[in-house]
Amino acid sequence: MADETYPDDLKYHPEHDWARIEGGEATFGITWFAQDQLGEVVFFEPPAPGTSVSKGVPYAEVESVKAVSDVVAPLSGEIIEVNAAVEQDPHVINADPYGEGWLVKVRLSDPGEREALMDAGAYVASLGS
Repeated sequence: MADETYPDDLKYHPEHDWARIEGGEATFGITWFAQDQLGEVVFFEPPAPGTSVSKGVPYAEVESVKAVSDVVAPLSGEIIEVNAAVEQDPHVINADPYGEGWLVKVRLSDPGEREALMDAGAYVASLGS
């Protein structure tokens, strides 16, 4: 399992999801805290490319040995790519939640929504650590 980290180049949603924003697109995933709470991830069911996602609304599920959990979109847009490696081996979410364990890439429909997301420091503070 990965060590606890919260990269500074990401933006964070209170539901323990992250976004790496690059121009008009963003990559989404779940945070170290989320994967740690879930335990070993055994299944990821992504939406199909072309699916619209809305900020704050679940767009997928991850299943672990402990529970099934919704994955919440940190921003709104259209899914343009799904991480096939995570579909085939969901454990990569535990091993590398911010790198190889990314979930989907999205073409943003409202880039201004990023202003409401937290930076790493605010996210860590929200965890109470």
